[in-house]
Amino acid sequence: MTDLNQFLSRAERLLERLERFLPADAAPPDWSASTAFRWRNRNNAKALVPVPRPHQIRLDDLQDIEEKKARIVANTRQFLAGKRANNVLLTGARGTGKSSLVKALLNEFAGAGLRLIEVDKDDLIDLPDIVELVQDRPERFILFTDDLSFEDGEPAYKALKSVLDGSLAAVPDNVLIYATSNRRHLMPEYFSENAATKHVDGEVHPAEAVEEKISLSERFGLWISFYPFSQDEYLAVVNHWLGEFGVPAGEIPAARGDALQWALLRGSRSGRVAWQFARDYAGRFES
Repeated sequence: MTDLNQFLSRAERLLERLERFLPADAAPPDWSASTAFRWRNRNNAKALVPVPRPHQIRLDDLQDIEEKKARIVANTRQFLAGKRANNVLLTGARGTGKSSLVKALLNEFAGAGLRLIEVDKDDLIDLPDIVELVQDRPERFILFTDDLSFEDGEPAYKALKSVLDGSLAAVPDNVLIYATSNRRHLMPEYFSENAATKHVDGEVHPAEAVEEKISLSERFGLWISFYPFSQDEYLAVVNHWLGEFGVPAGEIPAARGDALQWALLRGSRSGRVAWQFARDYAGRFES
């Protein structure tokens, strides 16, 4: 009996030591501290961290993407009203406003109960833990992942796929996932994968590898595609931001040549490049 007690005592001490290395359950954050949060999983410590100063970009600041704004705003309004709404995948050219559009939604609808949780791609495996933290809250949560893409075999790929549509546990109705990506199907696609594509009675049957890659993006109910700006669209965005940054209206037309040169040097005409130029140009008018 004495030997048994000694064994149990040693086992208990060993378990206490092991517990130090096990990840602790994430504690609920101070929900009143912010409208935006970041999920952090570092050194076995998981937490929702409030963002003290969420981005203040407005929907009106996003120019020449009116149709895209209307679609995602309508989906978000349905979500906030407790109606059926879709997970959203925003894809396309860099710098065209994909992530800014999601941030602007928070600025527009935070007063209606919308909350934004930013989740890094590497932390998507923790999605079930995040859902568990928020599922009983009265607010409506968008889980936001920016610049999403996967390589073959990444565990986060299957975690996201399962949460979107494939797990036995249903996602609560106060949670949606909005993601941005430069890749429409979120994974690299290779010409060799098409070699196994079959044509049967006039129907195309994609190869198994292709089907697997398409299956994740298809779990997003709403796709919104972004394209490079034309010169006129780029200049319209430049003019908007110059006005927002305090450049006198009479001075804005004189910036046209510099704005085009800036885009040429950057090799891109996008909303991001327009905003960066406007900041630089407006700085010359500041005393």
